[in-house]
Amino acid sequence: MLEGSAERSVEATLGHLRIIDGPAPAREAAPAPLTLEDLYRQHRMRLVRLAILLVDEPATAEDVVQEAFTGLHRNWGNLRDAAAAIGYLRTAVVNGSRSVLRRRKTAREYVPPHAVNARSAESLAMLSTEHQAVVSALSKLPPRQREVLVLRYYGGLSEAEISEAAGISKGTVKSTASRALEALQKAMQTSN
Repeated sequence: MLEGSAERSVEATLGHLRIIDGPAPAREAAPAPLTLEDLYRQHRMRLVRLAILLVDEPATAEDVVQEAFTGLHRNWGNLRDAAAAIGYLRTAVVNGSRSVLRRRKTAREYVPPHAVNARSAESLAMLSTEHQAVVSALSKLPPRQREVLVLRYYGGLSEAEISEAAGISKGTVKSTASRALEALQKAMQTSN
């Protein structure tokens, strides 16, 4: 029962952010982009927003996405087809975000932690109090749990796509999502 409530809250909040960000480019309705420039134009901002939800810092998120596109450029000739490129980029953003979080954790061992509020005033103003509570609770989850929920509810990915992007099995996706929703529910109850 509690888990369902947390899931509805996460789905509502991240779905709301997805709506604010505008529709995702059609997956199969349109032909696959043929050039790196097309991919950059069509997917860059969604990937930046995905990275912001994972690393909580717009400038760092931009760097993560830029590195993903740089890596894609280096490996462009090795891709099976242009349609595989978005999966490559999504995985690169998740992995790049993980690296940022590892470096950040290491740095915090030597420097006192500092609070970073990466969301803009406009984006916070567009969220209700309940949505703000969900985003706040989401930022307190362990990185993997956060990744799974963000990829599912903000990215709109299936378990198989999350599995591929995060480099974990589908079973791990399911169990991680379940634990994340439970932890999120507890965090939201204690904050009330």
